[in-house]
Amino acid sequence: MIGRAFWTIAAGQGELREERLPPRAPDQLLIRTLATAISRGTERLVFSGRVPETQWGAMACPLMAGCFPFPVKYGYAAVGVVEAGPEEMIGRRVFVLHPHQDRFLAPSAMCVPVPDAVPDRRAVLAANMETALNIIWDARPLPGERALVIGAGVVGLLVAHLLSRFPGMELTLCDADPSREVIARALGLRFCLPEAAPGDRELIVHASANPEGLRLALRSAGFEARIIEASWFGDALCNLPLGEAFHSRRLSLVSSQVGAVSPAMRGRRSYGERLALALTLLEDTRLDALLGVPTAFADLPARMGALLGLDGSVAAAPCPVVTYDA
Repeated sequence: MIGRAFWTIAAGQGELREERLPPRAPDQLLIRTLATAISRGTERLVFSGRVPETQWGAMACPLMAGCFPFPVKYGYAAVGVVEAGPEEMIGRRVFVLHPHQDRFLAPSAMCVPVPDAVPDRRAVLAANMETALNIIWDARPLPGERALVIGAGVVGLLVAHLLSRFPGMELTLCDADPSREVIARALGLRFCLPEAAPGDRELIVHASANPEGLRLALRSAGFEARIIEASWFGDALCNLPLGEAFHSRRLSLVSSQVGAVSPAMRGRRSYGERLALALTLLEDTRLDALLGVPTAFADLPARMGALLGLDGSVAAAPCPVVTYDA
């Protein structure tokens, strides 16, 4: 059987390549892809060839192919239907951390069933929701805290969505793009531009991937506040004013990365359980506001740069979705 996959072959260049699938092993499922999501932050770095050499191992996806910087088959948000495998799995929809490819084999242990209440397009948010869930575990929010989320990309929106469910949480979502207010309001979130960001916050999550956003987090933090750094800067440097009130306010700056289960839940939840929980958190129909107009898989090589914002455009919705022919 032949599968077609999207490969990044040089900075800003991609192509579809055919590959012959090997015979299915007993512990594998054959998946026909229904939809995939593009992670604008991470995949922008990959597509631009900006993954630091020191992070090539950490950035590798479980089912990617090739190697950094090029050529590489990359991605981690695929929803598909099982075409071959155990009888009880055939016809079931699953989420897999797999690159953009129309048919592929994956270990059955990595294929997490999609709840019936979650449609295909929304299910592609599972990887980002898993990241947001891990950030929440790292942040350890408390009811009644004053919280600020900086960056209204997919991860920032999902983190704010989860934080808003805590009782008494006074939450504001901040982004430099005023158009993100429409999405924030669709999720029932309070929105502000950076110049109007509230101060004296006890919990701040930074997810803008912009050094100025992290500097804003430092300015907005109250005494002994926790700042959770959820951005990925790639090979870019980030200059911070750590000599001002950073020490006198006894601020905590904590990194959060989805590659390891947060210490708060490590030993209590496996990777598979974390991803399964993330999928159930996608049953809220309001999350459709995060999804962009679908792009056909066949058009992905020509459209990837624009979908990642490399042409200077701003996407109407933060999560580009790729759809596949039946």
